[in-house]
Amino acid sequence: MSGHTVTIPDDRAFATFKAECLCEEGWSMTHNKGGITVWTQGLEEGKSIHKIKCRMVCKDVSAESMYDVLHDIEYRMKWDTNVIETFDIGKLTANADVGYYSWTCPSPLRNRDVITLRSWLPMGKDYIIMNFSVKHAKYPPKKDKVRAVSNQTGYLIQSQGPTNLCTLTYMAEVDPRGSLPKWVVNKSSHYLAPRAMKKIGKACLKYSEWKQRHNPGFKPWLYPEQSTLPSIPLSELSIQHAESLENIDESCLTEIRGREDSD
Repeated sequence: MSGHTVTIPDDRAFATFKAECLCEEGWSMTHNKGGITVWTQGLEEGKSIHKIKCRMVCKDVSAESMYDVLHDIEYRMKWDTNVIETFDIGKLTANADVGYYSWTCPSPLRNRDVITLRSWLPMGKDYIIMNFSVKHAKYPPKKDKVRAVSNQTGYLIQSQGPTNLCTLTYMAEVDPRGSLPKWVVNKSSHYLAPRAMKKIGKACLKYSEWKQRHNPGFKPWLYPEQSTLPSIPLSELSIQHAESLENIDESCLTEIRGREDSD
C-alpha cells in the first residue's frame, strides 16, 4: 500500500494474506512446542520492521467460536491481559472499521498504541481478520505512548473437519518505532507470542458461557445491521507512515523481571 490514500482491502488482498500465512519459505522457526509454532524473519538492514508468525491447533474450539472471540471487543477486555485501552472509532463498510488499541510492553520499554483499519471476511470454512495502520486527525499520538505502525497484521482461522477443531495463524509485520534490545525480540518469539496464543485458546473455551450473560445475540461482525458505530468517510483517513512518527532508541535497556515472567 503506497502513498497516502487509504483503500479498503478487496478479495484479492484477503487471498494474498491467506497465502502469506500458509507460506513457510523465508521464515525461521523459533518455537515449536505444545501445538504452537512460531516463525520470525530477520530485520532488513536499516529497517525496524519486525515480522512474526504463530500457528496454534485448537482442540474443542470451532472456527466460528474463534472468529467471535477475536472480534468481541468487550470480551477482549476480560482475557487480553496486555490491553490498556481499546475501542472502535467508526465503521467504513459492513466488514471494515477503524479502531484504537494500546498495550503494555515488557518493562522498562514504553507502552505502544495503534490506530488501525480492520477488515474481515469469511472464506468458505475459513475466516480472516486483518488490519493496517491509518491516521485520523482526532486521534493523534499520545505523549505517554509510542505510536507503532502495523504494516499488516491479522489472523487466519481454518476449520479442521466436522468436529470442534481449528487452526489459528497470527501474522504481524509491525514497526514498533524504536530500536528494541535483542532480549525483547527473543522474548517475543520464545515466550510472549506462545503465551498470547495460549490465552486466546483458553478464552475461546470460556466464551460461550460468558456470551450467554453478555448480549448473547449481539454480534455486529456477523450481523452488520446491529452496529451502532458512526460511519467514517475514507477521506478522513490517511496511511500512517512510520517516518512521520517518533522513533526512540531503547536498544540499551535491560530487562526488568516481573510477575509476568513466572506465568
